[in-house]
Amino acid sequence: MIRFIDLFAGIGGMRLGFEEACHIQGIESQCVLSSEIDKRARETYIRNFHEQPTGDIREIELIPDFDFLLAGFPCQPFSYAGKQQGFGDTRGTLFFEVERLLNKYKPQGFLLENVRGLTTHDGGRTFQTIVHSLEKLGYGIDCLLLNSSNFGVPQNRVRIYILGLLGKKPKLTLRSDRGATDSHAFKQQLAQLSLFSSNYPIVRVKDILSNEVPEKYYPSREFEQQLFEAVDGDLTKLHGVRLIDFRGGNSLHSWDLGIKGKCNKDERDFMNALIANRRHKEFGVQQDGKSLTIAQIKTFFDREDIQDIIRALISKKYLKEVDGRYNPVSGNMSFEIFKFLDPESISITLTSSDPNKLGIVHNGRIRRITPRECARLQGFPESYIVHPDDSAAYQQFGNAVSVPVVQAILSDFIRNNNLTNKVFSLPNNQPIALDAGVFTVH
Repeated sequence: MIRFIDLFAGIGGMRLGFEEACHIQGIESQCVLSSEIDKRARETYIRNFHEQPTGDIREIELIPDFDFLLAGFPCQPFSYAGKQQGFGDTRGTLFFEVERLLNKYKPQGFLLENVRGLTTHDGGRTFQTIVHSLEKLGYGIDCLLLNSSNFGVPQNRVRIYILGLLGKKPKLTLRSDRGATDSHAFKQQLAQLSLFSSNYPIVRVKDILSNEVPEKYYPSREFEQQLFEAVDGDLTKLHGVRLIDFRGGNSLHSWDLGIKGKCNKDERDFMNALIANRRHKEFGVQQDGKSLTIAQIKTFFDREDIQDIIRALISKKYLKEVDGRYNPVSGNMSFEIFKFLDPESISITLTSSDPNKLGIVHNGRIRRITPRECARLQGFPESYIVHPDDSAAYQQFGNAVSVPVVQAILSDFIRNNNLTNKVFSLPNNQPIALDAGVFTVH
């Protein structure tokens, strides 16, 4: 029996992965404590695990003996990072609470998960601080940067996973792999069959879509018609398209959709040329908010009727003029959908703020991705109970971990570090014999 605790538990994705890894290795597991401060996440956790998580981790003092710690801890700034020989102080951060419990209970191992940016935050000093703090507690550390899209999950999601083993550096056969950089690169590598050398199935967005979804996930008729006209009736042109006013590339803009008034082809061409060229270095070092003169604009859009085009766009409030310089109107339009997924590829990274605005063209219609489909994008099982409030469900799956990635990491960890031996040590270092496979101290 491996007893574990689930900190910053969210909706239990790391727990699901851990329990599945133990099951695959023929080991029983028991969660002796879970902790989550968000009320609605706790509601989802109760629905699925029939346990009430405790609240604030800072108020946890007494925990039953446990062997393994799971934590998808938030990354807060380390106010002292970079001082004291290059290492910071973790006090004042939530990671300090993980450190506190590891120091007090000395479990045999742990898995921590965080965003990829943790490795580069504050010039890498924050990550150094974390690893140094864990090593000072007596743990050997290994880290993996992994992309969920390499584990049968159709989502481009790169995360850092920190593994620790008491008294010894853990052995792993998994290696860091950031996978495809985006959905386009995924399709290219898929065609070459060079990316998929593992035993995990190739899963694309189209494989997780529901054939029938409630009407509430379809956009307004007006927005649907605007999109239809923008792509000349060919909805497949929406695959992989982003709706944003200040970027070019594979994008549609408010002037393409006629959100504030229909634009003719010349007006659309002007705005698209302005968006595509205004960031060039010869016009200044600013990246956003760069205003251009008529002379500068004519270097890439030189038309006799340019003044007429500009006046029309200003009247429709797509363009503004200040002191003889021109810029798109500040502030993005609030589109019902901000990004269309390519059904033949992988999704962009889910976040807590906008999964409800991810779109798809499916069965000849435009709609939003549902919470259940977000669950599938994170590798949650079909049996998992989704929060009945859509806004809560979208946020929770955006914050969640990809379950198959956690399962793969921990299966590898358990298998390669003799964690199925029949003897392990309690925190007081008194070995006892058990009936099932458990940890052993190294």
